[in-house]
Amino acid sequence: MSDFFKNSDLSRKDAENVISDTLKKCDDGELYLENSKSETIILDDNKIKNSSYNSDLGFGFRAVSGDVVAYSHSNEISKKSLKQSSENLSSTLKSVKGTYNHSIPKSNKRYYENINPIEQKSLNEKIEILNEVNKYLRSKNSNVKQVTANFSGEQKSIEIIRSGGETLTDVRPLIRFNVSVMLEKNGRKETGVYGIGGRQSYDSYLKENNWKNVCDEALRIANVNLESKPAPAGEMKVVLGPGWPAILIHEAVGHGLEGDFNRKKTSAFHNLMGQKVASEGVTIVDDGTLDNRRGSLTIDDEGTPTEKTVLIENGILKNFMQDRLNARLMKTRSTGSGRRENFRHIVLPRMRNTMMLSGKQTQEEMIKSVDKGIFAVSFGGGQVDITSGKFVFNCTEAYEIIGGKIGSPIKGATLIGDGPSILKEVSMVGNDMMLDPGIGTCGKAGQGVPVGVAQPSILINKMTVGGTKL
Repeated sequence: MSDFFKNSDLSRKDAENVISDTLKKCDDGELYLENSKSETIILDDNKIKNSSYNSDLGFGFRAVSGDVVAYSHSNEISKKSLKQSSENLSSTLKSVKGTYNHSIPKSNKRYYENINPIEQKSLNEKIEILNEVNKYLRSKNSNVKQVTANFSGEQKSIEIIRSGGETLTDVRPLIRFNVSVMLEKNGRKETGVYGIGGRQSYDSYLKENNWKNVCDEALRIANVNLESKPAPAGEMKVVLGPGWPAILIHEAVGHGLEGDFNRKKTSAFHNLMGQKVASEGVTIVDDGTLDNRRGSLTIDDEGTPTEKTVLIENGILKNFMQDRLNARLMKTRSTGSGRRENFRHIVLPRMRNTMMLSGKQTQEEMIKSVDKGIFAVSFGGGQVDITSGKFVFNCTEAYEIIGGKIGSPIKGATLIGDGPSILKEVSMVGNDMMLDPGIGTCGKAGQGVPVGVAQPSILINKMTVGGTKL
């Protein structure tokens, strides 16, 4: 854990006094201190193209009155910078008459180790593995034209000091390993991409059999895409595979269940609490308590312990994801969902690990029930209108379904619809829930945070598929 005051002219006691004085008439607020160390190493075109290391230190000072947030940040922890920030907050909130809320629950649970993954392997060891990845893929298939692989690692230490000297701390490791391989056959080029990650050490992921599995999966996807044919278009049944396809639920539904959009009545779900919003059997949770997962947090960025929040239970809307500000204004409680990209950003209610829970059907039953449709295994990029839930997603691995059987792989399929409607079109929920491999990043209001998704296979009765074959 970082000692944020060790090399500063600002003592902890002085900081606590400034915090308490600045926030005495506010409804909420805190000093958020952060020290992060990160690295990225990239192999491309048979050589190491980039190796970077970054260290970042600073604070964000927040004061909240009603629904107004005053925020100031600095990359210098000093008497002068904190005093200036305090003056900025006070001048923004000139006539505040709030009552500071001290109620933050405590928890001793931790969902990842206090480690620095960057220090656990030398740079040379990481470069050696990337070179081995390159050799392995090129030896596996003579059609390999390009290999790109990268490691990224991070350790983020945070400390939150609230009025009265209340202090909360966390140390968050994060790593990711990605492989992209391009194949060329008969003049056609196709790419396969796969990656893994989480809040663990490199060692947890980079044993030889682990990185070879990642390479094999990227190669498999590239080979599938080489054999693909143009996707059909029209309205049809769609089977979504388990795991990563839950990114559709995350984008098209999850954002609409965040507290700020519902308080401001811009979400399609804002007036539907307690009502049926999905098919029976659909249960969606947002869970920050899964060990070592990318979206998990011991505490959120306001200091609230994380939890498992049931959003939709058996089709009924039960909860929204809340930070402290929106929870207070909506007369409920924080769900430990207050997150920020770093100390330069304000807190927003955000997802952690968003999951649809398992049902009773098998994937085989779903496939057999479809006369004509598609089986979507993985997604790439997409566009979503958060307030309406309307989305367009590109499939990176998909297959046609004809007469209850999986047919040829298809290319160029896009899924088009809106989250609230899709939830009601789910007719089967599988018994095969799977977590994503640990690569998700969620964007909101210009901020990116690590997240996870999970789901079983699901059958959607009616969905618009965009393709190139009518």
